[in-house]
Amino acid sequence: MKKIILIIITTIMFIGCNQAQNEKCESLEIANAQIEKDINTYMTAWNLFFETRDSGAINTDSFDEQATVVTPSGDITGIDAFRDYYNNYLKGFSDAEFTFVDIFGQGDKIVKHWNFKGTHDGEMFGIPATNKKVDFNGTTLVLMKDGKVLKEQDFFDNHLFLSQLGLLE
Repeated sequence: MKKIILIIITTIMFIGCNQAQNEKCESLEIANAQIEKDINTYMTAWNLFFETRDSGAINTDSFDEQATVVTPSGDITGIDAFRDYYNNYLKGFSDAEFTFVDIFGQGDKIVKHWNFKGTHDGEMFGIPATNKKVDFNGTTLVLMKDGKVLKEQDFFDNHLFLSQLGLLE
């Protein structure tokens, strides 16, 4: 009788553990599918922005109405302001090349390692054209909400960038 009870308890525990494990696996599969979808949405929007040079690629299909760029001088909030901010790169660099070096995420966060190249042949953030070439790397932290970009914060060597523009020695 003791053996039968032990077998029953072991069987119940094994089934219970498998169910818990399966629920955890299903939850991870759902989370992985969502982050893959978010990364695809993100990459598609930014590739379209730079390849077509169309700031209209920053739209409510991929960006939240309250999309925010975190900058050292303060947050820029709202999809129009967000679009205007990044449009400076299109206006300032007619030959801008933007490359995703690496991109990954977890939950509602994405990390993007990127490279930017181009010739500064137009006004950018109030800086007149220098006709200098730039080539620099950076990282962007991204917060997604409901499959759309909610917040971005770029990190790059600004001293290197300004030096390449000929604005610093």
